Amino acid sequence: MKQELIDELIRLAFKEDIGEGDHTTLSTIPETAEGKMQLLVKEDGIIAGIAIAEQIFHTFDPELKVNILIHDGVAVKYGDIAFTVAGKVQSLLQTERLVLNVMQRMSGIATTTHRYMERLKGTRTKVLDTRKTTPGMRILEKEAVRIGGGTNHRIGLFDMILLKDNHIDFAGGLENAINRAKDYAKSKGKQLPVEVEVRNFDELDKVLKIGGIDRIMLDNFSIEDTRKAVEKVSGRYPLESSGGITYDTIRAYAETGVDFISVGALTHSVKSLDMSLKYVG
Repeated sequence: MKQELIDELIRLAFKEDIGEGDHTTLSTIPETAEGKMQLLVKEDGIIAGIAIAEQIFHTFDPELKVNILIHDGVAVKYGDIAFTVAGKVQSLLQTERLVLNVMQRMSGIATTTHRYMERLKGTRTKVLDTRKTTPGMRILEKEAVRIGGGTNHRIGLFDMILLKDNHIDFAGGLENAINRAKDYAKSKGKQLPVEVEVRNFDELDKVLKIGGIDRIMLDNFSIEDTRKAVEKVSGRYPLESSGGITYDTIRAYAETGVDFISVGALTHSVKSLDMSLKYVG
């Protein structure tokens, strides 16, 4: 499914950008003209999207020759050349913007994720992404989190049962929601992990009593309450902290002993990494 989503994303992106044709390129560049470009890094960070860029080039024109100099996940600095690409100039110009859009976004996410991971050095806590992603870009944004050293949470609504506050309230309470989720998975013959969100210690106690789930999410717990929850659960279930956790507070949450911390900011408000594709004479 992952590759299918990427293929569809590339197809739609070209349709959106080129439409009936790139009239600027078609009117100024002869069809037979050959040339070369290089990806210039203009800001320090972690590079991501190299493999996707190569796929974009070859999807549009299989004859383009890509020479990769720096691979995904490598720390880069201003002035580095990540790759060169050579072939028909018309093809280079029509793929330029899509490659940059993807790589700048992915590299920004990878760089931000790396910063958070560095902040947690010495702890056992893993940083998770969320579903707060750009519509249509999720698979690439989550790949960028992985490249940056983070851990992917569920990809979408199809690969985990995550019982959040609205599911629990609409179902009539924790016990109904958990039992229905387990019955559903069994009836469908699916091995779906079940995670339950709790908003307070009363709900945490109820979940511990009901049992039979795979992970508990502590929603908007303070640092001190998170520490108490870790002590109460005592390793019976993996714990995930979520809700309003920032770069400044994430270390303190990790030091409580939680297994995971989910951070929506990895994808929903990240700054793209500056880079450009330039003509090589």
